[in-house]
Amino acid sequence: MRTDPFTDTWLFLIGQQSDEVALGWGRWLVAAGLALLVLASIVIAIREWIEDPAQRTGRDVTLWALRALIGGMWFQGMLWKLPLFSTENGLYYWTGEEVTNAAFAIHREFVKGVLLPTPNFYILDVMVFFTELTFAVSLLLGLGVRIVGAIGVVFVAQLWLGLYLHPQEWPWTYVFLGGLMALFSVFGAGRSLGLDAELRRRYPPGLTFGWAANLVRIAT
Repeated sequence: MRTDPFTDTWLFLIGQQSDEVALGWGRWLVAAGLALLVLASIVIAIREWIEDPAQRTGRDVTLWALRALIGGMWFQGMLWKLPLFSTENGLYYWTGEEVTNAAFAIHREFVKGVLLPTPNFYILDVMVFFTELTFAVSLLLGLGVRIVGAIGVVFVAQLWLGLYLHPQEWPWTYVFLGGLMALFSVFGAGRSLGLDAELRRRYPPGLTFGWAANLVRIAT
């Protein structure tokens, strides 16, 4: 049960949020992983601030703060995909809701006939879990944000259309989230106090050739 945003954030950070408690001793691994990611995000931001004066702007600080917050959201969201290889989790429930609440009949039939039956759902569950973990790591560290942001738009679009008719959902929520992921991608938010900025210094796209240049150019 939610209390207030400050208490809930603190409980999440120390592994006492309800989704974490449900993991038993595993919640300490989750809490430690989140703490390391948050600490790394802060350390990377400080280092970039020191090494690159061009990033000492309100724009860069704002982009870093926003992508770190959204990264934390993806980290929290991935927890209710647990336990893996099970239908006893939040993903199975909400995927089932798409059977009656997707915007289009073809979407509803696809979920019902392809995604929900086991073992197909087990594969989906693992894929979604690691996709959201990738989103969280990328946004918190500012690594490969352009690619991850673009994938995130497609990911969120599925949720938008899949739960469009749900009476307890507000479709604009997914529009806002998809819009943020799009902006992170278009503006290369990882270049703002993130690892993408360091990669671009080490491998300037205009001065580097081969696979490394292509990867840096596309991902960062």
